[in-house]
Amino acid sequence: MRAVLQRVKSARVEVDGNVVGSIGHGLLVFVGIGADDSKKDIDYIVNKTINLRIFGDEKSKFNLSLLDIGGEVLLVSQFTLFGDCRKGRRPSFSGAA
Repeated sequence: MRAVLQRVKSARVEVDGNVVGSIGHGLLVFVGIGADDSKKDIDYIVNKTINLRIFGDEKSKFNLSLLDIGGEVLLVSQFTLFGDCRKGRRPSFSGAA
């Protein structure tokens, strides 16, 4: 499992001009699930995401987690995180679930 986290003041996902998901202050998380991933991997990523101290405190020091700030999460499936470009010039996505 692979995840890319982005701190956001707000974020939204649109499909065909319709908003299908939106959040205020929090994390935009792009997640790729591999063919061999298990519930244990999901639990690890969730725990890491909500407890990672990447938000600034009153001294602008990275000291607060998503839970500490009461932030929101927007999760976006991103199978391209499993793109394998080691062979040839076209990525393979066979490792994605």
